[in-house]
Amino acid sequence: MNNLEKQNQNFFGSFQTKTKSLLMRLKISKWFDGDDEIIHPFRVILNKEITDHVRSWRFIILIGIIALTCIASTYTALTNMANVVKPEDPEGTFFFLKLFTISDDTVPAFFVFISFVGPLLGISLGFDAVNSEQNKGTLSRILSQPIHRDYVLNAKFLSALIVISVMFFALGFLVLGIGLITIGIPPTAEEFLRLVFFILLSIIYVAFWLNLSVLFSVQFRQPATSALSGIAVWLFFSVFYGMIVDLITRGFAPGEMASERALIRFTELKLNLLRVMPNQLFSEATTTLLVPSIRSLGPLSVDQIYGAIPGPLPLGQSLLLVWPQVTGLIAATVICFVLSYISFMRREIRSR
Repeated sequence: MNNLEKQNQNFFGSFQTKTKSLLMRLKISKWFDGDDEIIHPFRVILNKEITDHVRSWRFIILIGIIALTCIASTYTALTNMANVVKPEDPEGTFFFLKLFTISDDTVPAFFVFISFVGPLLGISLGFDAVNSEQNKGTLSRILSQPIHRDYVLNAKFLSALIVISVMFFALGFLVLGIGLITIGIPPTAEEFLRLVFFILLSIIYVAFWLNLSVLFSVQFRQPATSALSGIAVWLFFSVFYGMIVDLITRGFAPGEMASERALIRFTELKLNLLRVMPNQLFSEATTTLLVPSIRSLGPLSVDQIYGAIPGPLPLGQSLLLVWPQVTGLIAATVICFVLSYISFMRREIRSR
C-alpha cells in the first residue's frame, strides 16, 4: 500500500511539474507574441469604428471626390502660377502657399473646396453614429457589457476625427509633394508651418460639423432625419444667413455723408453678425494663414493705413490675428460635443 501511494505521488508530482513547465512555455510564447496583453475596451471600440469608417463605401466615395477636387485645384494653381507671381509682389517668395490660394474662373482654390466639402464630410461620418446602432439593436448589446457608456460616444467621435486628420494631412502633403516636384524649390520653414496650421484648422472646422451631426444622431432616432438636419444647418449658414444679415443691416446702413467712425462701426457690426457662421470664421482664419500680407480682419481707418509698408506678417503675428476665430470654432465644437454627451448619458436605451 505504501509502494502504491509512493507511485501515485511520483506520478502526480511529475505530471504537475510537466504541466507547470508547459504553462510557463505557453505564457512566455504569448508574452513574446503580444497575445497576453490586456486590450482596453475603449481601444477595441475605437479600432472597430475606424475599420467601419475606412471600409464603408460612403467614405471611399467622399475621399475620391475630395482627392479629385484637390488634384484639380492644384493643377489650376500650377498652370496660373506664372501669371500671378510678380517680381514686385511682397509675397513672391511664398510659392507653396499660392498652391492653396490661386484659382481661376473655372476651378476654385483648395481652401474654398475644403470650406465647401468639409461640412459634408463631417456630416456624413456622424449622422448615423448612434441612431443606426440603436435601430439595429447592437447598442443595447454593447452597453450590456462591462464597459462605460461614454466609451461608445467618445470612440465614435475620436475614430471619425482620426480618419479626418489622416486624410487631411495626406492631402496636404500630397499637394506639397506635387508642388515640390513641379516647382523644384523646397518650401521654407515658415511656409511649412503655415500649411501645418492650415491643416489643423481644417480638422477643427470639420470636427465642428462632425459633432453637430453626432448631436443630431443622438437626438433623432432615424438616420435620415439627422442627416437632413445637418444638411439644413449647413445650407442655412452657407446660403440664407448672409441674406438675413444683409436684410437686417440694410436698415442701419449709414448715409453717403456719414462720418468715418459711423462707417467703421457699421462694418464691424455686420462682420460680427457674419462671424456667427462657422464657414466665415474658417474663411477668415485660412485666408490670414495662407496670405501673409493680410494685416487686419476688420475695417481700418485712413490714419491706420497711412504710412504702412506693405509686406508679409510673421507667423506669430498671423496666429495672434486669427486666434479669436480659432477659439470660436473650438468653442462651438466643444459645445456640440458636450450637448451630445449629456443627452447620450441621460438617454434610456432598451433592447428591441
